[in-house]
Amino acid sequence: MKIKTICCIGAGYVGGPTMAVIAQQCSHIKVTVVDLNASRIAAWNDADLNKLPVFEPGLDKVVGEARGRNLFFSTDVDQAIDEADMIFISVNTPTKTYGKGKGMAADLKYIELCARQIASVSKSNKIVVEKSTLPVRTASAIKNILDHTGNGVEFQILSNPEFLAEGTAIEDLLSPDRVLIGGDTSDKGQEAIQALVDVYANWVPKERILTTNVWSSELSKLTANAFLAQRVSSINSISALCEKTGADVNEVAKAIGLDSRIGSKFLKSSVGFGGSCFQKDILNLVYIAKTYGLNEVADYWEQVIIMNDYQKNRFSNNIVSTLYNTVSGKKITFLGWAFKKDTNDTRESAAIQVADNLLNEQAHIEVYDPKVSEERMYADLDYLNTRTEAENRALLKVLKDPYQACKESHAIAVLTEWDEFKTYDWQRIYNNMLKPAFVFDGRGILDTKALEKIGFVCYSIGKGSK
Repeated sequence: MKIKTICCIGAGYVGGPTMAVIAQQCSHIKVTVVDLNASRIAAWNDADLNKLPVFEPGLDKVVGEARGRNLFFSTDVDQAIDEADMIFISVNTPTKTYGKGKGMAADLKYIELCARQIASVSKSNKIVVEKSTLPVRTASAIKNILDHTGNGVEFQILSNPEFLAEGTAIEDLLSPDRVLIGGDTSDKGQEAIQALVDVYANWVPKERILTTNVWSSELSKLTANAFLAQRVSSINSISALCEKTGADVNEVAKAIGLDSRIGSKFLKSSVGFGGSCFQKDILNLVYIAKTYGLNEVADYWEQVIIMNDYQKNRFSNNIVSTLYNTVSGKKITFLGWAFKKDTNDTRESAAIQVADNLLNEQAHIEVYDPKVSEERMYADLDYLNTRTEAENRALLKVLKDPYQACKESHAIAVLTEWDEFKTYDWQRIYNNMLKPAFVFDGRGILDTKALEKIGFVCYSIGKGSK
């Protein structure tokens, strides 16, 4: 089957960039990204490419090249589904906040709604591709819905998980380590797999396109994120030990990273991992293990989350204890709110938990982040439901000037590794802060020795006192 039209349901951090690259690389395929959020679609269609709803380096260029040619953004979901040969489902699958599996299982209500809408609209055979991160055997649930429409339409379900790192998503899409496609082992299932292989083969070398059964594909995504998150939590656990013993976690990480059996990636100690995938996927893995009675397996992976939460709380506790065991009424400056640099995504950002902890201590926080909006920051805090909206706005302010945010501050906490933070005039910042002036480098990006020469009192995760 040769694919001529693609529809993607969901115009977020995965759907938007992925479809933009497919459209850029496959000018012969019409790609339509649909979403019920009209303001988001309007932002994707904005003439000013700097106003795209997702910030990714290089995304503006890709969208600018393909949009209006063979890349379209629309709120007309039904029309896009009806016209498509292949439909990608790329909607949010958050952790459940209610009912069975609360706090662990993935909430699949948006996936089910998509499946039901596809079933009700489709008049011709379709290939449906899971692009969202999903628990194992979700494909069977989707297929069960689609196969009982009563209209004679045949559907093939594929799993094509994304392995994107926010901040390098375009690079990851253009030159992926691998593209994973899982499908049914039947003849028609294999034809559907080949149809998607042929799409990616327009720019991805065929040896990097891996095909599996659908269950292996779904589980591979969860496992990959679990292994990466495990490495982060492992080095973060050692960072606490380093601080007590006088060791330097960066030196330890370099030493063990040179072991070819271990490697150096994901050994950067920090205030904790964030983003849309790691925590959600590990919790999903924990829930699946418990469902099958594998409690020891569940406990093992749950410890990765416990260590990540510990690291965030340890960081905020250190701020309080260093500032003479009270931050009440004191101004703390946050540099960074996004969960990592080169993205405006704040999901599970360490900054949210650290801010919540300090606001509960009645600290006054002023935040600067080059890409995250004021509305997003307040929404993140309001979602926690720890304080009222009025209290959050009274205690936390968002500024557009980092020097103003640092003025008359007791301490600065670096929560995102934006490159620009390294280039600031730190002497100027020091001169305008209250003394003693503290810097808590939660990402290990600053030259703390140089800052200490200026007069700062510095704390960097995993660096013990000599």
